This record gives sequence, C-alpha cells and structure tokens, in this order.
Amino acid sequence: MPSEGATILHADLDAFYASVEQLLDPSLRGRPIAVGGSATGGVVLAASYEAKAFGVQGGMPGWRAARLCPRLTFVRGHFREYQRLGDAAIAVLRDVTPAVERISIDEAFLDVSGSTHLFGPPEVIGAMIRRRVREEVGLPISVGAARTKHLAKVASQVAKPDGLVVVRPGTEREFLEPLPVGLLWGVGPVTQQRLADQGIHTVGQLAQVPGSVVEPLLGTAVGHRLSALTHDEDPRRVDTSRRARTVGAQSALSRRRPERDDVRATLSHLADRVARRLREKDLAGRTVTVAVRFAGDGRATRSWTLTQPVAATLTLTEVAERLAWSAIEERGPAAEITLLAVSVSHLTTQRTVQLELDLPPQDPWRPGTAPGAARRAVDGSMDRARARFGRDAVGYLPALLGRAGGVPEEFRELAERDL
Repeated sequence: MPSEGATILHADLDAFYASVEQLLDPSLRGRPIAVGGSATGGVVLAASYEAKAFGVQGGMPGWRAARLCPRLTFVRGHFREYQRLGDAAIAVLRDVTPAVERISIDEAFLDVSGSTHLFGPPEVIGAMIRRRVREEVGLPISVGAARTKHLAKVASQVAKPDGLVVVRPGTEREFLEPLPVGLLWGVGPVTQQRLADQGIHTVGQLAQVPGSVVEPLLGTAVGHRLSALTHDEDPRRVDTSRRARTVGAQSALSRRRPERDDVRATLSHLADRVARRLREKDLAGRTVTVAVRFAGDGRATRSWTLTQPVAATLTLTEVAERLAWSAIEERGPAAEITLLAVSVSHLTTQRTVQLELDLPPQDPWRPGTAPGAARRAVDGSMDRARARFGRDAVGYLPALLGRAGGVPEEFRELAERDL
C-alpha cells in the first residue's frame, strides 16, 4: 500500500549528457549543444535545454537538428565522465537513505520514510539533495515527491528543469488532472497521438473515459494500466534489490525493405551485445524475444523458450533470425522495417556447463553438446581478447557488419549497462 506521506522521491539529473558536457567545458554553458552527430550526419544522442527550445531532441539526425537550430554546437561524448558523475550523484542519494532504486545512469527512486526524523520532511530532503548534487557534483537535478512511484516520477518531470515538486497526500487528483497525458509513465508519441485523435489530451480527460473505450484503442493491458495511473493507483514499492530480469539491445534502422544479409548482420550485432553482457555476469537465459517495428507504426514480437539456458552469440543470432523472419514474412513482401530488438529473459546463473553424452543429434543450441560447448569456447576466447585488447579486437563478421552508424558503441554500452 502507498505510504501515508509523500515519502517516495524520484530524482532525475537534468539533460544529463548535455549538462555534463557543459560542466566539463564552461564555454558551452547557456548555449544550445548536441551530444553526438554533426551538421552533415550522425545521430544526436542528447540535447541541452537551450537546444531543446528549438525542437532538437535525442535520436534526431544531426542534419535536421542543425536546420532547426543554426547556432547548434555539436560535441563528442565523454562516456567515462558520464558514468563517474552519474555514480557520484547516486552516492548523494544513498547518503540520505539506503532505500535507493537506481533505474538508469541518471535517475533513481528513494523511499525516505525512515529518514524524515533525521533530515526533516520530504520537501526539505528534496531541497538538500538538489543542493548537494549541485555543490558536490556540479549538475542540476530535479526531484519529485509523492506517495507513489508513478506520481513521484511525474512530479520530477513537472519540476524540470532544476526544480522540486511535492505532491501532498489528498491533492493527487488535483495535481494530475490538468497535466498532458504524455507525462504518464509509458505513454510515448504514438499512444499520445492515438489519444489525441479521440480528443483526449489531459490526464483528467483520460480518467473520465471508460475502460471499455480505452482498452480497444490501446490494448487491454496498456488501457488497464493507464486507467490505473490516471487515478494514481500504483502499489509498487522502492525495490533496493532490483536486478535485471531481462537483458536486451535494440537498433533503430532507416526505413528499409528487409534483406537476409542486412537482417542477419543487425541481429548478429544485437545478439553479440546481449550475449557478451550475459557472460560478463555469468548468466544465461531460456527465453529469446525479438521485436520488429514496421513502417507505419506496426510492431510484432516473437518469443521462443529453449530447453536449456544459453548465452552463446551464434545461438542467440540463429534463434533471433528465425523469430524475426516469422514476424516479417507474416507482414508480406511489401513490409518495411525501422527497428530490430533482441532480448533474453528467464535468466539463471551459468558459471559452468554440464557436458552431455556424445549421442546424436548434436544440437548446437544445447550448450552441453559438443557443438554447443565449442560455441561457448569460441565466445570465451573472444571475451578474453576483447578484455585485453578492446572490444574491436575480434568479433563475428556479421556482427561487425551490423553495427549501426551514427551512435558510438560506448554510448550503447553505457545505456544498456546493468546498474
């Protein structure tokens, strides 16, 4: 059940990557900057608030960002500094309470119900966090406080940039109703547009729409969840033992007709990223899931649960290919794809593998067979070479060909890092 007071906080560093660049180079402060990309190509990874005022956003092609903001300055990312400064900000939060749930490099939830007798009410704690992060780390941070995680996150978004918003118990509906539906957790541009097409623009308007109308529009699960959030129904607690239940990676593509070699190259690269992270943690998973996004807002997901957990790059690639093509071929020969994603779930620890008897059939997807063990050995050798000589020292050829241009691998690994 939600706590009696507004003791759940959501702390979110403002325009984190761009703010770090402005911290490292004071001459960039107050100027519109984009991290990554260039005026002639590449992808913008993040933008400062000064650039966002012109419509520049992360994920935007660099040439388009330059047109929107002619005075835009493009800078390269300092990925080690992102990790260092993100960790430093989280350390400040942990000085306030041990109940910290970090959900990304630059944001976390806190439960301060056990800290109010030391530091004061939530608004005092929020102000202290903002002051310390600014003074000790040098970065702006916005804080929202409420009785639920969902509302604390919404409050921190309302507080941006560099602010503090506390939603006091009993005022939740009053706070939520005038806000745009895009602030609800999980409402992206597509969902927001579908709601707008029905004349639904605010949380209050959505709260008045019966579930029988919303669920056919957005799907039963999404419709039910959004209906609950509009009434601030969120029983989740701050989870300090949070650990990854799924390991995944995705790659946005330019709109294209799917070709066998291209799809294999992209899936191989994604599988390599996922498998490498699994092996680093001595993990393997039984369920492989592939998501395909099609031009025109279509999306398909396919999953396959294996008899034994796997973490071999080649195995994940082959399973992902089979799943992806089952989704693509169902759409017909005119289908165009814009994104591929691979994830592995039902994770378990796998430090060793029990070898199987040398009996046919020798299924390479089973890690205990001779071909399965050979795949594991090759992966292990590559992991050791990469650890010593760098990630580009060795790799599977399709995976190297499938690297998406424009987004540095350091940024992908930072975004996907298990926190």
